[in-house]
Amino acid sequence: MATSQKVGNPLEQLPTYGQSYWLDNLTRHMIAGGELQGWIRDRGLRGITANPTTFREALTSRDYDRHIESLTQEGRSTKEIYEALLIHDVQQACDLFSDVYRETDGLDGYVSLEVSPHLAHDTEATMAEARRYVERVNRPNLYIKVPATDAGIPAIEQLLFEGVAVNITLLFSIPSYQAVIEAYISALERRVTSRQPLETVVSVASFFVSRIDVLVDQLLQRRIPLGNGGRQSSAAQLQGRAAIANAKLAYRTFRQAFGSDRWARLAVKGARVQRPLWASTGTKNPAYRDVMYVESLVGRDTVNTMPETTLRAFADHGRVVSDAVEAELEQAELVMVQLEKTGINFNCVTWQLEHEGVQKFVDAYDAAMAALDKKRSHLRLGHTA
Repeated sequence: MATSQKVGNPLEQLPTYGQSYWLDNLTRHMIAGGELQGWIRDRGLRGITANPTTFREALTSRDYDRHIESLTQEGRSTKEIYEALLIHDVQQACDLFSDVYRETDGLDGYVSLEVSPHLAHDTEATMAEARRYVERVNRPNLYIKVPATDAGIPAIEQLLFEGVAVNITLLFSIPSYQAVIEAYISALERRVTSRQPLETVVSVASFFVSRIDVLVDQLLQRRIPLGNGGRQSSAAQLQGRAAIANAKLAYRTFRQAFGSDRWARLAVKGARVQRPLWASTGTKNPAYRDVMYVESLVGRDTVNTMPETTLRAFADHGRVVSDAVEAELEQAELVMVQLEKTGINFNCVTWQLEHEGVQKFVDAYDAAMAALDKKRSHLRLGHTA
C-alpha cells in the first residue's frame, strides 16, 4: 500500500513545511471500515494515537462484541480483555502504517499506546508495563506514551536507553520540557558509552496546547473590569494567547537544545532529533478560529496530532505559513510577561494542568474499563437469555 505523494489541500501541504500530522482517534471501526487506510493512502496521514476516551465511546457500538464474548468465555478479566482489544487494534493500525514507516525511514508511521495512567507516579511499574506492551504488540512502529511526571522522567530515560520508542505526554511547561530533552540526550549518551546504535532511537515530546488557554482564560476573565472598558483591558487582550505563546517558546527551546555542540556530537553518530508534538490542538472555545492551534504552530521537525474534526477543518480552510511557530517570538515573550503582571503565575498554571491531566487520563481510563465491564455484563445476559 503506497502512500500518495500528491499535494492538495492545506492539510496535505504540512509535510512540505516539515510537519507531520497524526490523528488522535483510533477505533476498530476506522480500521475495519477502511477509513484509516483511506486517510493514509489518500490524505497523507502519518500516525495515530490510541485514546481511552474514544475507545470508551467505541465500546458502545457492536464492533467489539464478538471479541469480547470470546475473551469472556475464556475467563479473562475486564482488564485483560481491555488490553487484548486495544493491543489488537494497535497491531492492525501498525500494519496499516508499515509503508509510511518504511518510506520515512522510521520517522513516521507510528501508533501510540499509553501505559496505564494509574502508574503516572510509579517509575518501576511504568517501565514494566511499557516493556510488556512492546513485547505484546511486537511491531517496530509502536510508540509507548509515558507522562512527563517526576516519576515519569527517569522511566523515559531508561526506556529510551533500552531502545523503546517513547511518546512523552502531558508536557505543559518549558522546565518540564527541558527535563524531557535532557532525559533523551542522556539516554543517547549512555548508548554511546555502551556502544549501542543511536539511529534506531526515536521519540516525540507531546506539548499540550489548548488546555492552557482554557485555564488561563478563566483566570483572565476574573480580572477583566466590568463595564464598557473591559474589552480593552490588558486581561481581555491576553485571552486566547497564552497557549500559542508558550508553544512558540517551547519550540525555541527545542531549536536551542538540538542546535548545541552537545547535540552535534550525537548527531554525527546517527542520532535523530526528538520532535516536538503539538497535542490538544482542537479549539475548545467556539469564539476562536477552529484551526488556530494548527496554523500558528507549523514548523520544521514537528508533529501535530489532531482530533478528526480539526483535521477536516484544516483541510477545508486552513492556512499554511512556513515556520509560523518561529514567528513573533518577542510577542510571545511579552504575553508571558503580561500574564505575570496581571497576577497569573504561569508555573502554577502548568503545575495544575499537569496534575489535572493525569487525573483526566485516569478518569478516561476508568470510564473505558467501566464501559467494557457493562458491555460484558450485557453480552452475558443476552447470551443466557
